[in-house]
Amino acid sequence: MSSIRIIDVSPRDGLQSEHQILPAETKVELIRRLAAAGISAVEATSFVNPKRVPQMADATEVIALLKEQEVPVHAIGLALNVKGCERAIEAGVNEVGFVLVSTDTFSQRNQGAPVSRSVEIWHEIHALCRAAGVQCNVLIASAFGCPFEGEVPAQRVLDLAEQLLESQPDTIGVADSIGVGVPMQMKNVIQPLSAMVDIPVRCHLHDTRNTGIANALAAIEAGATRIDASTGGIGGCPFAPAATGNIATEDLLYALNRSGIDCGVNIDGILETASWLADQLGHDVPSSLLRAGVFPSKVA
Repeated sequence: MSSIRIIDVSPRDGLQSEHQILPAETKVELIRRLAAAGISAVEATSFVNPKRVPQMADATEVIALLKEQEVPVHAIGLALNVKGCERAIEAGVNEVGFVLVSTDTFSQRNQGAPVSRSVEIWHEIHALCRAAGVQCNVLIASAFGCPFEGEVPAQRVLDLAEQLLESQPDTIGVADSIGVGVPMQMKNVIQPLSAMVDIPVRCHLHDTRNTGIANALAAIEAGATRIDASTGGIGGCPFAPAATGNIATEDLLYALNRSGIDCGVNIDGILETASWLADQLGHDVPSSLLRAGVFPSKVA
């Protein structure tokens, strides 16, 4: 069994940028299909202000339906503040995820607080999760570049990681929120970060400039063991200009499988889910593999 785990974020990061709001039942069906294909962990939803992200207004209902239907998946709920964390814990998520943006301008736009305050909020959220016996993770967003402040030095990300690690997360990660990173940057950030910790290092990537899959492979080589991907390649950050889709789960699987890395996920099941998801959304999805197919092609 490979130590690389794919976390599918299509139910949250994928759907939050879609104009069409899918009903909770359809979101749960998406997660059920992902679990059936072998995905063991998903970012199921986010407990954020529904006025800012109306696509996630049904967060509590989604978690309730997952439990009611006994969908066998580790459900992560994103929370950006203490109130959201309390809602996520009350709803019954398996894990709370927190995002800290690396620059003040983007942090203010995304979360309404400067970076220093976000660090404090993370420590508060960590304490709430530990008291409730719920796992928690933290992700440093815009770790490879900010849409408002430009380049983000690797050392800034590592300094922030040190502050976040004062509270002991179950996983720490970095995100290329606007898809500007390149493989060398993955090495320069993830390699020293991996050396700092004995917990899994996670990487969240967008394919805005067609570097996402190369970055994923470089991240794994540098020590990351958790890679976010979105079935169909849908998604993006609604608060960052031109932040297009995540890397597609099926595209990542293809690259990993052909590289001899088996994550225990059925690529055909993911492709079928991507096609189904495109039908639910009423438009094509960015997935390359859905368009081109696997290689070698299966002979009937």
